[in-house]
Amino acid sequence: MSGVYARRIAVLAASAALAATTGLLTAPSAQAAMPTPVSASTARTYLSELTVKAEGSSTGYSRDKFPHWITQSGACNTREVVLKRDGTNVSQDSSCAAVSGSWYSQYDGATWTAASDLDIDHMVPLAEAWRSGASGWTTAQRQAYANDLTRPQLIAVTDNVNQSKGDQDPATWLPSRAAYTCTYVRAWVHVKHYYGLSVDSAEKSALQSALSGC
Repeated sequence: MSGVYARRIAVLAASAALAATTGLLTAPSAQAAMPTPVSASTARTYLSELTVKAEGSSTGYSRDKFPHWITQSGACNTREVVLKRDGTNVSQDSSCAAVSGSWYSQYDGATWTAASDLDIDHMVPLAEAWRSGASGWTTAQRQAYANDLTRPQLIAVTDNVNQSKGDQDPATWLPSRAAYTCTYVRAWVHVKHYYGLSVDSAEKSALQSALSGC
């Protein structure tokens, strides 16, 4: 594991600890959106810097090796924080569950009023991360990745759309809502670059093609 990545994880862990200490009530106002990914030009630069190699094996992979959703503050776990962030007029009960609100799914353009209709998508899926380098991480590093609220890694979207995506990369899956393609691929590259994950050749070609139109 590179020293740079180790320092990033240490900072991420410290930030998480601070958030747990200060609580959500003193956190910045909800931004009602996933963190903004790097620009298309920066994404193209980042993509050129990623290691290109065949995907690794899924052997040994389990979602349990990426602990989620962890408590962020009080009764609120990562899923509930993202639902609050990505929704409009979201009300939560004493256990932090979203009981009302409205959510617009960027992937397909659908609007939902029940939190049960939303999944929290990992932009770069956990299994994809495993095959791209995360198999060599510690459990603590994988937990930080699976609950990362700082990078454009988590977003509330229509549940069956998220399930259709599964663990596919952009060579085989992109959001049906074409207006979101640029944001999606910029976010994908942003996350992979930050975490030092590799790309396979078909994935890189698909990302280059999509970014060329941004």
